[in-house]
Amino acid sequence: MKVRIKFSKKGAVRYIGHLDVMRFFQKAMRRSEIDIAYTTGFSPHQIMTFAAPLGVGLESNGEYMDVVLNSMVSSKDVVERLNKVSCDGIRVLSAKVLPDDAGNAMATVAAAKYTVLFRDGRQPEINLEDAVKRFLSQEQILVSKETKKSTLEIDLKPGIYNLEAISDGLSMMVDASSSGNIKPSMVVNALVDMCGLSLPKNAFTVTREETYLNAGTVEAPRFEPLDYIGSEI
Repeated sequence: MKVRIKFSKKGAVRYIGHLDVMRFFQKAMRRSEIDIAYTTGFSPHQIMTFAAPLGVGLESNGEYMDVVLNSMVSSKDVVERLNKVSCDGIRVLSAKVLPDDAGNAMATVAAAKYTVLFRDGRQPEINLEDAVKRFLSQEQILVSKETKKSTLEIDLKPGIYNLEAISDGLSMMVDASSSGNIKPSMVVNALVDMCGLSLPKNAFTVTREETYLNAGTVEAPRFEPLDYIGSEI
C-alpha cells in the first residue's frame, strides 16, 4: 500500500539538505521496524518519494513523502513509531493510505504557502501593505533566473496566487510545480527592488506552511493540501 507521510522540519535541522533528510528517513524506517517495501534487483532500496525538496535554511510545517509499505498496523502506529526514533526538529504529523490511482507526491505538487519574516533591524523601510498593492498591480513582474546553462527572464506574476503583508513580513502562496517553481526569496527581492531598495544579507526567515495539489483544473485551480487525498486507518 502507498502511504503519504506529513512531517515538519524546524530548528537546527533546517540547515540539513534534502539528501540528508532522505537518508535520515531511510534509517528511521529501519529503526522503527516499519514494514517498508524495497525495490528488486542487485541494489534494493526503500521505495520512498519526497514531494518538493525544501531549500537549505528553510523551516516547514508541511513536508510530504510517499512510501510503499507491505503492511501496517494503523496510521497512528506509523506516526508513533517514526516519532519515537526521530531527532530534534523533525516530527511526523500524519500518515494516510492513498488510493491506487493517486499520483506520487512529487508529480502532484502545484503550489506552496510561505511565511516570510524580516529579522529585527533588517526590514525594508517601506509600508509593506502599500508596496504589495503596487507590486501586484504591475502587468508583469520580470526577474532574472539563472539556470545551469544560461540566465532567463521570467514573469513571476502568473505564479503568485496570493501575496499579503502581515506583521513583520509577508504571507504568500506561489507556484511550486516542477515547471514553474517560484522561490519566496525571488518574490521578496523583486518587491524590494521595485521600491528602489536592497536588503542586507540574511534579512528574513522563510517557513513553508503547506504544500498543495490542484484538485481543480488548470483554468480554475482549487488548491488543497497534499494530504487532502487518502485516509487514516
